Amino acid sequence: MLSRVAENIYWLARYLERAEDTARLLSVTSNLLLDLPRPTKLGWSEIIAITGNDELFNEHYPVRDEASVLSFMCGDTRYSGSIISSLAAARENLRTTRDVIPREIWEEVNQLYLNVKEQVEAGITPRRRDAFLGRVIRSCQTVTGLIEGTLSYTPARTFLMLGRQLERADMTTRVIDVRSANLLPRSPEDLTPFETLQWMSVLKSLTGYQMYRQHVRLRIRGPDVLRYLLQDRHFPRSVACSLEQLAAGLRTLPRHETALKEVEACLKHLAEADILPLAAEPDRLHAFVDEIQLDFIELHEAIHHTWFNGPHDVQAQQQQ
Repeated sequence: MLSRVAENIYWLARYLERAEDTARLLSVTSNLLLDLPRPTKLGWSEIIAITGNDELFNEHYPVRDEASVLSFMCGDTRYSGSIISSLAAARENLRTTRDVIPREIWEEVNQLYLNVKEQVEAGITPRRRDAFLGRVIRSCQTVTGLIEGTLSYTPARTFLMLGRQLERADMTTRVIDVRSANLLPRSPEDLTPFETLQWMSVLKSLTGYQMYRQHVRLRIRGPDVLRYLLQDRHFPRSVACSLEQLAAGLRTLPRHETALKEVEACLKHLAEADILPLAAEPDRLHAFVDEIQLDFIELHEAIHHTWFNGPHDVQAQQQQ
């Protein structure tokens, strides 16, 4: 497989996963805010913090209200991580690799992009928000199903999986970082009666609530949620599970030693994490997540240098 084709497929998967995860995050946040009293600190501003694009948002929007955040996250082409930008990039990467990807996948992604573009041009109002986000999530799931059911076990499928799993792990750490900074008490007096509800939203934003209840079988507490989302080897959206799936894919490729070494180092980092202190100290958890994010950057760089076109600006690629 040409390195250019492999790279396009890798980024196709990352953009699709980014669009789906962004839609999930917005959907769960909107529902959570309906359940919380108005004085609570959690709000739409947290969504912008998760993306790490505060400066860009502040440049174009005067306030962080629902309408502004929805506009920025769903339909603002100036933000490369918005749903419309992610789908446009996924569509373009797929268009250039249609000879190795089944036609049904192209048709679904193309139709999703056109529908989202039409709805964005019409305006994403709070009344239409849930239907819009639901459409994005279901269509991305449909694409994943088509990949699983129609794409042969070739390097093309492997590079799709690498992109999806790395992007999924990245989003999980971002959600943990920002939400935990808001949830974790800085003093005993900061504990609120809504803490459990907020931790539930963290799980739901990663579609992990039901599986957590089935496998952990404990009431929802911060340390248990963190341990589940960081270290559980069976939940598909946990960081550890995503990386193990990624490692399995790497082993099927030639010259995988460097990238696999990065994955194993990150998994060791996760396994050695002392969850209780992390759950008790927001600053300590934030520093730990930063370290994991650096592991992801090094892993992406190893993948790029091994199979794509040589040295590349990783930070710029991460923000595409």
